[in-house]
Amino acid sequence: MAKSTYCIIGAGLAGINATRHALEAGGDVTVFEQTSKVGGTWVYTDEIGKDKHGLDIHTSMYQGLKTNIPKEIMGFPDFPIGQQEESYVTSQDVLKFIENYVEKFELCKYIKFEHHVIRVTRKLDFEKWEVLVKDLQANRYDSYMFDYILVCNGHFFSPFTPKIPGHETFKGRQMHSHDYRSPAPFAGKNVVVVGGSHSGIDVAIASAPITKQLALSHRCPERLNIFYDKVVQKPEIARIYDNEVEFVDGTRQTCDVLVYCTGYRTSFPFLSVDCGITVEENHVQPLYKHCINIRHSSMAVIGLPFSVCFTLMVDLQIRFCIKFFSGGKRLPSEQEMVADTKADEEERAKRGFLKRQAHMLSGDLQQRYYDDLARIADIEPLKPVLTKLYTVCVREKKQDILNYRNNVYRIIDDENFIKVN
Repeated sequence: MAKSTYCIIGAGLAGINATRHALEAGGDVTVFEQTSKVGGTWVYTDEIGKDKHGLDIHTSMYQGLKTNIPKEIMGFPDFPIGQQEESYVTSQDVLKFIENYVEKFELCKYIKFEHHVIRVTRKLDFEKWEVLVKDLQANRYDSYMFDYILVCNGHFFSPFTPKIPGHETFKGRQMHSHDYRSPAPFAGKNVVVVGGSHSGIDVAIASAPITKQLALSHRCPERLNIFYDKVVQKPEIARIYDNEVEFVDGTRQTCDVLVYCTGYRTSFPFLSVDCGITVEENHVQPLYKHCINIRHSSMAVIGLPFSVCFTLMVDLQIRFCIKFFSGGKRLPSEQEMVADTKADEEERAKRGFLKRQAHMLSGDLQQRYYDDLARIADIEPLKPVLTKLYTVCVREKKQDILNYRNNVYRIIDDENFIKVN
């Protein structure tokens, strides 16, 4: 009997994990990676804009980045990140972890580097997926057929930049954090950073000491605990002028550089319409349990949920999907999957979630999601200590943004952890 064939798009964290589990399930696996290395967004480059093949630079990594959750909840269940004393590790540590994982499970031979996926099409007559790929080095197009598709292309490569009134009149520099590599170009300048999430805070903290003045514009309901005198916190921008910005409170500030730390669009430019996947305000549908394509259940989209222990969740999602793909368990009917997804969306609406929060797993939703995946697919669950530690770390970050990465944690057992400093 012929092996089932798996196409995995992307060789970042999700892609390499999917490769391992698909191989262990007996699959014939091919991975397409448009860059020359494993690691996805964790691969740093000084380049911005386009790469040597004319494709958009994929990574959003910047100098000095450290993780915003501890390594104790960032590794795979049976493959931790490392033995560093600190809990919050560097991007280089994470990339090394990825490289070690690829070496340990001998995955590199399954990866076609510098192969750009152009189009994925469903071939109903054959019950297969046709994947058109450009071999970037050979400048050649090739077509492949697969039984299963695991989409692991990441979600931090297509920047979202809001169109604020007057943006076209601004005479300074406007950039997205996707193109931020270091604060050096901001020396002596008046900088406004837009966005109060992870990258916005990191850019503001790193840049403030060398700027003339720096404003952090955000819509968080409370002031952020950034105890830098040079970081002035402002509400949202109402309008942009040629050399200054006006905030919704009526105040204005001189501005030479606008840095938009405003997130990313979830994008699958290679999926043809017949794949049945739509994206609206980062809500990807129709997906069963935020990953399996309900219309064509031999396709899965990995890594969409956020406010999660990302790497651990990805491993769980992949084990969940492959349990069904490999025949280890039968999926519910399409009607049952639709009903389950509708119930999830209705609960989110009652909680006041916006459309762009369709895949957010805040609060109790995170552990419940993990437990649901494990129960439905009869797979090893994630331990409760992981979400407990995640919750504490998020709270401690809010309380002390400048110093939370100095905290060190150790997991004791399935339920408990300690803070050792």
